[in-house]
Amino acid sequence: QVQLVESGGGLVQAGGSLRLSCAASGRSFSNYVMGWFRQVPGKEREFVARITWNGGSTYYTDSVKGRFTISRDNAKMFLQMNNLKPEDTAVYYCAARRSIYYYENPEEYDYWGQGTQVTVSS
Repeated sequence: QVQLVESGGGLVQAGGSLRLSCAASGRSFSNYVMGWFRQVPGKEREFVARITWNGGSTYYTDSVKGRFTISRDNAKMFLQMNNLKPEDTAVYYCAARRSIYYYENPEEYDYWGQGTQVTVSS
């Protein structure tokens, strides 16, 4: 069983930066595709970014391209968020699935963290 734990959320002013981390307990997730999603109350969970098992391929939703960077090592995944905007405010979740392929649909992921709140003030 893979357990994921996010950290690094918080309150920041527009234009600021945050770095989210996702740590896996129980095992290495070197053979897992990993993703970041976010959700605001009353809306569906939204894809933000994903990275393949070996870090060779990354993909971002259009609204964060050029501002967010996803990365990973064998123990953790990261989301560097720069030039944050109020519309980035959400609970951010990390997710994982044991696969050499890649997915943007949250229903394709098997493991989820508990979420970390990111609030961007204007």
